[in-house]
Parts: sequence; structure tokens; C-alpha cells
Amino acid sequence: MQLFKRSVSARGLTAFSFELVLVAACLLLVTRFYGQPDDPAFAWRIILPTCVFFVCLYFNDFYDLTLVQSGREVLVRLLQAGGAASILLALIYFVLPALAVQGGAFIPSLLLFLAAILTWRFAFNVLIRTPQLVENILIVGTGPDAVRVARQIFDQRNFAYRVVGFAADGSPPSLPLGFPRVLGPASDTCTLATRYGVDRIVVAVSDRRGQLPVEELVLAKLSGVEIEEAATTYERITGKLMIENIKPSSVIFSDGFRVSRWRRLVKRAADIVFSFVGLVLSIVPMALTAIAVWLESGGPVIYRQERVGQHGRTFTLLKFRSMRLDAEKEKPVWAQAADDRVTRIGRFIRLTRLDELPQFLNVLRGDMSFVGPRPERPYFVEMLAREIPFYHERHAVKPGLTGWAQVKYRYGSSIEDATEKLRYDLYYIKHLSVVFDLTIAFDTVKVILFGKGAQ
Repeated sequence: MQLFKRSVSARGLTAFSFELVLVAACLLLVTRFYGQPDDPAFAWRIILPTCVFFVCLYFNDFYDLTLVQSGREVLVRLLQAGGAASILLALIYFVLPALAVQGGAFIPSLLLFLAAILTWRFAFNVLIRTPQLVENILIVGTGPDAVRVARQIFDQRNFAYRVVGFAADGSPPSLPLGFPRVLGPASDTCTLATRYGVDRIVVAVSDRRGQLPVEELVLAKLSGVEIEEAATTYERITGKLMIENIKPSSVIFSDGFRVSRWRRLVKRAADIVFSFVGLVLSIVPMALTAIAVWLESGGPVIYRQERVGQHGRTFTLLKFRSMRLDAEKEKPVWAQAADDRVTRIGRFIRLTRLDELPQFLNVLRGDMSFVGPRPERPYFVEMLAREIPFYHERHAVKPGLTGWAQVKYRYGSSIEDATEKLRYDLYYIKHLSVVFDLTIAFDTVKVILFGKGAQ
């Protein structure tokens, strides 16, 4: 299912919902036991710590079931979230003592719901391995698309999918070692689905002319088996698009890739408000950053660089300078994750995103938006457009201070990395909405707090 334009697995939603009830119930039980006063603030004494705790769980990737599998991982991330939540709540209670859990009930309630979540998550991890709760998938096709989708299914644990095998479509098989075997020809798709208890058929036939088993797929569909294209499965699991599979017709007739005039107006209004507020709130950090940059290496503290914006128009992007004055003498060079051209102060402001603060002015001027694909330099745009299909399509919307690719993918400085980021950028453009923007902004906080890369 989709929630806020993001694919959410039944497993993840089940874990989150049950644990939300557990935490609220534990808080309610303990506070009642300790005789909390039944005043108008009582509800907030339950809601506030519950929300803070779940924000800390989310920031610790507790609901990424691919990362959090082992009992040790569950315990470590749960204790980290509990510790962070305790510190945050102590600060909140210091400022707003009326909302504090009173009568010494906080520590017992914390210990109780930590124990409850730990017990539930161990039981949940056993439960999700039950074969009856797993969807059996048959992939029709044995080419690169089939391999790509199968690999994504193998590498994740959020969606309850299991590939039982492949149905050969007539093209030469290219299945790596260790993959499930070819169960039979595509012409026997319906028979194979019945024989192996298949719940979902994923069609990954690259050339469908004369190779797509239409009658077999219709029979399987009428038998209650879910049928979908490989690109749909890939998009749901990964949150990105399979650009090798995109055709102009799939963009033209897709339910997505629609940005209405009203949505653009709302997005622009939000950009103006938030960029103005951001400029006001960041006056002191920007002043301190400017002083630090100037004291370390002198020269101009603001770095101006030409970038490609919406519809291919160029604009001047503003940043605090994080590299030496002589960082780029000849042709443009991609910044590296551990770039020796970056100064000591520059490394810190890139890690904390302080170097991006002047871009509030770019947003206010209309060159950029708060959320969108990160703008690239004309030199690299020209080079990447020659190598990567549909690269220019990322310029259909305004570039952003942050973006879906920035919160989902590591720091990158190669054509392969640019290709992966484009998959996420096109997914964002396809599903663009104000609510989706808000979730990306929320994830950006997590990226900054944990120091993941820099742009």
C-alpha cells in the first residue's frame, strides 16, 4: 500500500501499529497506577512521550526490517531510541513542566514499554517467517529485468515476498548462480502458478512481441493470482524507478507524473514561507559560519556556482565556501566523499549542511524549491545526459535543498551513482505532492543528525 506517496509494507505497518498501541497502553497503565491527576493535560502526558519515542525509533531505522533483523540489532536500536527519547523528554519537561509524567511514573513506564516492545518484536520476527504469511512469486522472464527485480526481492525483508522460480520467455537465460531455477516455459505460466502455489506473477519480459503468454496470464488472473509488471514490483520495493524499463508511453499514460497548477502554487507558497522563516532563524548560524570560513582561509565566504534548474535554465547557486580557493583550476571535477580540497571548517559545515543555508535565498528567489532533485552543474548535466536515459527529465521540476535521492542514497560521485539517484528523482517527480515533500523534509533531519554524506 502507499502512505504519503511512499510504499509501506504490511509487515512494517503491522510492527509500527502494534508497538504504538503497546507504548500508549504501557504509559496509560503506569500513570494510572501512580495516580496521575485527571486534568486537561493528562492526554498530553500520554501523547507527547509516545510521539517522541516513535520519532526516535524511526530515526534509528527501527522500522527498516531489512536492517533490523537480529535480536542484537533490535535490542541495540531499541535502547538507543529509549535513551534519546529520555533526553529529549527531560528537556521538554524542563521547559514545559505541566506536561511531565508525574509521581515517579516515567522510569517504570519506560522500562515497561521497552520490555513489551522487545518481547513483541522477537515474537514478530518469528511470526513473519511463517510460510503461510509469505507471498509466493513467479517471475515470467529470465532477462536483466527479471534478475533486477529478483535481486531486490532477495535483498529486502520489508515485503513478504518469496521467488519460487522463473518461467522462461524464450530469450537466453541470464540467471546468476544461487537464484531459483527455471520451472518451465512461459507458455505453462498458469500451470506453474497452480503447481507451486503462486500468489503473484511478475512479468519481466523485455520483448513482448510473440513472447508474452497472454492467454496463460488471463487464466491465472481469473484464478485469483495477482499479475503485475516488473517495473511496478521494483518501484514498490525500492522507492525508485527502473529507468531501463521506462518508455515514453509509460510516462504519458501513467497515473503519476502529473503536477497540477494548484499543486505548483501550493508548493511555491510553502517555499516562500519556509525560506523566509529559515533565513530569519539561521541569521546567527550563518554569521558564525561566515566568520569561521573567513578566519580559516580568508577570501570570499560565499561560493557562487552555475547550476541547471527547472526546464534546463541555469541559475547561480549560493553556498558557504567549503573548499580551498584554488580547488578547481581546470575542468570541473566531481566532489568526493573524502575530498582533500575540503578545508577543516568546510568538512564540518558540509557534514552539518550549514554550507547550504544561503540557498534559502535561492528558494526565496524562485530558483529552487525546498524539496526536489539536487541541481547539477551544466558540465556534468551534458555528460550524464549522454550516458543515462531520461536524465533531462529530472529538470521537469525545480531543484531542491533536499530531495528523495538525498535521503535514500549515499554520497555519490560517479555515473553509476548518478544513475541510482536518477531512479529516485524520477520516482519523486512521478509521485510529487506536498505531503511527500513533508516526509522528505522529516527524513532530511535524520540524515543531518546522523551525518550521512554531503552534496
